[in-house]
Amino acid sequence: MAGNPEPPARRTVRAAIVLAATAIAAFGLVAVVHEATRDRIAATARARELARFDQVLGGLLHDNDLLADTLTLRDPELLGTTAAVTAYRARLHGQPVAVVLESVASDGYSGTIRLLIAVARDGTILGVRTVSHHETPGLGDFIDASKSDWMQRFTGKSLGNPAAARWRVRKDNGDFDQYTGATITSRAVVGTVGRTLEFFARHRDELLGDELPAAPATIQP
Repeated sequence: MAGNPEPPARRTVRAAIVLAATAIAAFGLVAVVHEATRDRIAATARARELARFDQVLGGLLHDNDLLADTLTLRDPELLGTTAAVTAYRARLHGQPVAVVLESVASDGYSGTIRLLIAVARDGTILGVRTVSHHETPGLGDFIDASKSDWMQRFTGKSLGNPAAARWRVRKDNGDFDQYTGATITSRAVVGTVGRTLEFFARHRDELLGDELPAAPATIQP
């Protein structure tokens, strides 16, 4: 004689227990994998960031950890954003040799353009790289180093070379060629680089402080 069939309620409970056990096991597996790869992911992100610094510093020798020698900056007028941005200081044998500044062009053709600008002690630009943008592919994306060498025209320039009033595109009576068909993007980048140099000039002593701060300091206008 066949046994009594298992009541539906008991089958439901059994299925729920199996489902819960499977979910817990899966969650545990994900946690184990995450823990095992966390350090590797962090190391990869760090290496990518340091490689970006090396590019914008143009081969300038330094022996410190830029990610550990930072300043928090706030200057909506010159840095292009109300949010805090970061400056990274490069040192050689303990002496500051350059600073890498984050800056924002909020007036790009398709929105915000984020830049990294490396400036030597004497105020000369070592390099400019685009961190992120939303400019039109095939037209405004010339600001990406992988698309063109247009950004290299800033290397070796300073606030006095050309004069501050000439930090504009030629269409606006300045000294910088605008990229054909992308004047708005060109204008936004040139203006932002010029204003960043002005920020550097105003805060040079703070940006290139000889002492490494115990905690990230903040520079405001």
